[in-house]
Order: sequence, then structure tokens, then C-alpha cells
Amino acid sequence: MRTTDGNAVRDDAGAASPARPFPVVPGVAVEHTFVEARGLRFHVALAGPPDAPPLVLLHGWPQHWYVWRRVLPDLARDRRCVMPDLRGLGWSDAPRGGYEKQTLADDVLALLDALDVGQTEFVGHDWGGWVGFLIALRRPERLERLLALNIVPPWPPASTGRPQMRDALRLLRLAYQPLLATPWLGEALVRRRRVMRALLRADTVHADAMPAAAVEQYTRALAEPARARASSLYYRDWLGKELVPFLRGRFSAGELSVPTHLLFGTQDAALGPEPPEAVGAMTVEPVADSGHFIAEERPDLVAARAREFPRA
Repeated sequence: MRTTDGNAVRDDAGAASPARPFPVVPGVAVEHTFVEARGLRFHVALAGPPDAPPLVLLHGWPQHWYVWRRVLPDLARDRRCVMPDLRGLGWSDAPRGGYEKQTLADDVLALLDALDVGQTEFVGHDWGGWVGFLIALRRPERLERLLALNIVPPWPPASTGRPQMRDALRLLRLAYQPLLATPWLGEALVRRRRVMRALLRADTVHADAMPAAAVEQYTRALAEPARARASSLYYRDWLGKELVPFLRGRFSAGELSVPTHLLFGTQDAALGPEPPEAVGAMTVEPVADSGHFIAEERPDLVAARAREFPRA
């Protein structure tokens, strides 16, 4: 494990190496560490009392741990917030393969093992929420509760187990995915900071949700060639290896035993206005005044639901 001192990364021998600077969260002391797991080096941001109950917060694409900056002042008061960067994003290693979402889930479990985090509560946004679902389905003993943010669960929503027409229409909203997945083209788009700025700001309702400083943090990371390639592979692997098993019902709602709550901003440009159905162990809460980036649009609500799910 390697730790940081300011913006320099220091290995166990104390030798410093240059790194892209970490952003600061006003009023919150954030520690940064690098953890070796599954042959890769992962960055993990930590905040809150070390002896407090753990709370894992996992970002999605195109962001990194900084997505949680607006919920940390509340949650880090009495939770040990564990905020990994997924492979290929943020400050974690960006290998040339391995972007299937089950691989990401295995990464997270290995990280939690390395950090001595056993059973935990889990908050995940976008692909981070999908990873949370996969852990809940495959390793339910590791999660006390799951709070998912603006992601569909990994099973077809129709009661028949087959996708309905509304889900086909929802897929049309995801037309950006084939572009991102296309070799060379996807990477070029991700590296264009003007394109990524527009994408990040287009899917918000509140003007202050995505300030220039935050957008700069995300686009600066994505402009790095290895992270642009990783971004393309997130969607290339999804479309080429994972989409068909999802549509065929690889998982079902009945397999979910972990108490789960989904917060769904209904002005999400990619997923559309209709939230998934509440089924089994999952409850669903539509949020009318949020787009996709709900942790930044409604941090008050996300922090409240991270502490306690609403009563049925």
C-alpha cells in the first residue's frame, strides 16, 4: 500500500513521485492511498473517523471519487467513507483490458479485502451502482444495504423476463454508447475536453451542480490517453460482451436479497424519465429535480438516503 502526502505520492520507502494533483474538499480531511489488488494499483480516497462504520461510495463514468464531494461534509462526520477509483478512471491503473462489469465488481471486493472492510453499506452511481448490484447478487453477505443512483438494475424490467418496447426506446437514448465504444473514435471523443464538458453539463438540472472546477477535474483525467482508451473499453465490453446476456435475463430481481433503494433522477437524458419498477428487495424513489448526476444535484437527499432508507 502507498500513501500520499499532499499531492505527491510516496511509496513505503518515502520516495516521492509526481502525480496529477488531488482536488480538495473544503471542510473535509481526505486521505489518499494506493492499494495493490489483482495485479493493479488502485487509488482510494478516505474520509471520516478511521474507527467509524465503513461506507463505500463508488462513482461511475465519466467521473472519479470527486463525485462525492458534496455528500462528504455530512457523511464523513460519523462514517468512514471509502471511495475507490474504478480501474481506468481517476488515479487508478488503466490496463488494456478487463472492463467487463463483473471484473470491476471483483476489483472492488479485492480492494475491500485489502482494506480489511468486511460487510459494509454501499452507495454506487452509474456503473458504480451496477457494480453494487453485481456484488449484492453474487456476494450478498458483503453488503448490509445498497443505495443505487441513476442506474437500471441488471435484469430486464418486464415481469415476463423479456424487455418491453419502452426498454427498446430507452436503449435509443443510449446512442452515444456505440460512438464511445468505437476504436479510435471513442477515445478521440473522450480526449476532447470541450465534448466532455458539454456532456457533463448537459445532464444536470441545477446550474451549481457541475461547477467549472469539478468539470476540470473530470476532463483533465479523461484527456490522458490511457484513460480515454479505458473509457472506450467500458462501453466496448458492455456492448460486445454484456448487453445480450443482460437482455436475455442473466439475473433476475428475485435473486436480490440485500435491502436496496434506487434514487432515480427523472430528468436523466440517457436513461429517460421512467424509473425502473420497485421489485423484491428493491424500492425506487423518483427525483423530479435531478438529471443523471444526482449526487451533485441533490447531495442532501443522497446523504439522507445513505443514512436511512425511507420507510415503506
